[in-house]
Formats: sequence, C-alpha cells, structure tokens
Amino acid sequence: MWRRRWLRAMLVVSVFASSLPVVAQPPSAQTGAKAASPARREAAPLLGGQRVIDLTYPFNQSTVYWPTEKGFQLVRGPAGVTDKGYYYAANRFIAAEHGGTHLDAPIHFFEGRQTVDQIPLERLVGEAVVVDVTEACAQDRDYEIGVDDLRRWEMRHGRQLVEVIVLLRTGHGRHWNDRSQYLGTDKTGPDAVNDLHFPGLSPMAARWLVEHRAIHAIGIDTPSIDYGQSQHFQSHVTLFEHNVPAFENVANLELLPETGFSVVALPMKIGGGSGAPLRIIALTAQ
Repeated sequence: MWRRRWLRAMLVVSVFASSLPVVAQPPSAQTGAKAASPARREAAPLLGGQRVIDLTYPFNQSTVYWPTEKGFQLVRGPAGVTDKGYYYAANRFIAAEHGGTHLDAPIHFFEGRQTVDQIPLERLVGEAVVVDVTEACAQDRDYEIGVDDLRRWEMRHGRQLVEVIVLLRTGHGRHWNDRSQYLGTDKTGPDAVNDLHFPGLSPMAARWLVEHRAIHAIGIDTPSIDYGQSQHFQSHVTLFEHNVPAFENVANLELLPETGFSVVALPMKIGGGSGAPLRIIALTAQ
C-alpha cells in the first residue's frame, strides 16, 4: 500500500512539473526582475526541466523573529557512533510559529477562519506572479503597496490578479542579515513594536484584492504583510477574513521574473496552528 501511494505521489509531482509554463528568458532578463547578488547566486537544481529556486531562509540562531519572540533554538542531542557501530544524530528545536520564512494562517487574525492544517493545497501550490515595488520602497522604507501598484502590474501584463499567488517584491530582503536594518530597530520586547520600519501591503489594497480579485495567497519579503508602523494590522484582518493565507520573510524574490513561474509553499502541518515554518520554492524555466 505504501509503495503504491509513493508512486502515485511521484506521478503527481512529475505531471505538475511538466505542465508548468515556460519562461522565454532567464529571470535577469525579464521585466522587473533583479540580478542575483553574489552571496545568493547558486546553481539551481532541476525538476522536470524546471529550475528550482529556494525562497526560504534557513532556521538558525540568526533567524529574524518578531521582537516579542525569543527566536529559533536548536538543542543539540546525541551525535556520534553508537556502541552498535552506526552513526546517529538527533536534535530538538524550539521556535514560535511566526518567524523566519513562515506562513500566517487565517486564524492568526480572524476568529473561526482556517488553521494551518485546514488551508487547501490549491492555495499553496500553483501559478505565481511578482509585483515589483522596489523603487518606491527604496525611497520610503514605510511604503504601503497600494491599489495603483497592483493596477500598474495588470496594465503592464494585460491580465488581472486572479487565481494566482501574489509575491510582493519590496527589495527589503537585502537587509535580512542585519536584524536592526531588517526590522528597523535593535530593540526587543513589547515596546519594540512601536519602532518597526519596513514596507507592507496597504489595507485598501488588501480589500481590493479580496473584493475585486481572487488571489490564492500572498507573500512578501518583509517581516509582515502590514507595514512596520501598523497598529491595527488591517491588511492581515482583511485577507484572513477571506481565508487568504500569507507568506512572510520570503527570500530571493529578486531571482524571479514577474510572470511565468509556479510556487510550492508547504508549511509544517501544525494541527490548529495559527502559523508555521514554511519551505517555499519557485519553479521556472531553465
């Protein structure tokens, strides 16, 4: 039985990969795409002829968490050759749901909405697009991505943001290795939330997306879908009321074109969870 299920799963992955849209040019040549920085430029593996790009930061002692959280802790366990002659290593980890590259489930900001384990896979796997607002965010680190930004993307590409995963590229990921720059403050604890500075999605744009478009999910390369100075997190509330999950601290968005790729975003399936660590990848043409 297990072997039959495994073969069926491999067949689904193969069919999915082979049906992905083809990108005519590499990401660096696409409209709005950014060249990879030397630190991030790696040879991407292939899956069904598609290039696989990892959009996930590693979880370690440097992973950025919300200032009220302690962060990721890896508790080292045994590691060595056993008395029976084989090597064995096993650790434990301690972490908040919301930190590093992670998923926000709708229950996070709206009572009665989906928990992590209840989110349909159709919202986590499929066609994706990048909305590039790096120029505006370079001028204003508290920039709120608005309806006009989204409409400009639609006019440029001649299509609406319907039945896609929307990834917001602010360029803020360049600060990931500098926590104070990434969050906008060195402080920790409850008082630190008043000093956060990073771009996000405006509540009006969030409402436009759920009321006038039909996106599957949304992601961003900052610590939150709402901008750093938000006090009421209305973009979270609006999206989650409509069961639209969010991906935060998404890595390497500068490696992606604006269209012509798919995303697989699979969180740890925490029963009843309000969020979870996320392994997210993009599949593009070679």
